[in-house]
Amino acid sequence: MSYEQIVLEVSDGVAVLSFNRPDRMNALTAVMEAELRTAMEACDKDDGVRVIILTGEGRAFCAGMDMDELEALAPDDIRAERWMRPYDMGRRSDYQSRYGYFPALSKPVIAAINGAAAGLGLIFSLYSDIRFAANDAVFVTAFAQRGLIAEHGIAWILPRLVGPGHAADLLYSSRKIDPAEALSMGLVNRVVHADSLLDEARAYARDLATLVSPRSLRVMKRQLWESPYQTLAEATQLANAEMVESFRSDDFKEGVSHFVEKRPPRFTGR
Repeated sequence: MSYEQIVLEVSDGVAVLSFNRPDRMNALTAVMEAELRTAMEACDKDDGVRVIILTGEGRAFCAGMDMDELEALAPDDIRAERWMRPYDMGRRSDYQSRYGYFPALSKPVIAAINGAAAGLGLIFSLYSDIRFAANDAVFVTAFAQRGLIAEHGIAWILPRLVGPGHAADLLYSSRKIDPAEALSMGLVNRVVHADSLLDEARAYARDLATLVSPRSLRVMKRQLWESPYQTLAEATQLANAEMVESFRSDDFKEGVSHFVEKRPPRFTGR
């Protein structure tokens, strides 16, 4: 499938999905939003994809919603029920919102933040499983400076990553923070030189795609994203049930075999 405002490349089990409006700092449009979801869902269903990387073309990751589209919003476009309506009743309702669907995908999503991540761009990175940042990236919530509020679940997810105090600071002030501060507060997992960002993200993703069980990744991702709604007892009970199923899986047998035989794994995800 061809896309107008994103780029999708797949190799070695890794899909690299790039926002592609570099002249507008990859500001989000309705077209880009729809293409992003279509591509993400396609990658999730593709057996040839085991890990997804999200990044941006040019000097920005995603600078938030395109201001021209914000100015053109009509009253019918801003009804809450339209923005929050679930897409798939077979998935957890918490992760079916307009922008918060990444956790419902079965495959890991790595955000390779190559520049400005503002507003919705920051939200996309927060809903990713892991965040790599270029050493010249910039992070800003931006909402308070636009007369808006903590949008699309960021008031729920941001404190869980950086703590309540940092979350309040970032949301209230809309100040820009650099990668060093983002790393120190836990907003990102790793900071690398801008020239090697995508190479390092790809290398990490390839390790996930080739060295570990896709089935394990799928189950672990679900465990991590469901745990905020569970007690310790519930999380343990789920883990015990999943452990039984893991022992029955082909990937468990392969995990033991390749270790004993001292050879690279050949996991199938089953």
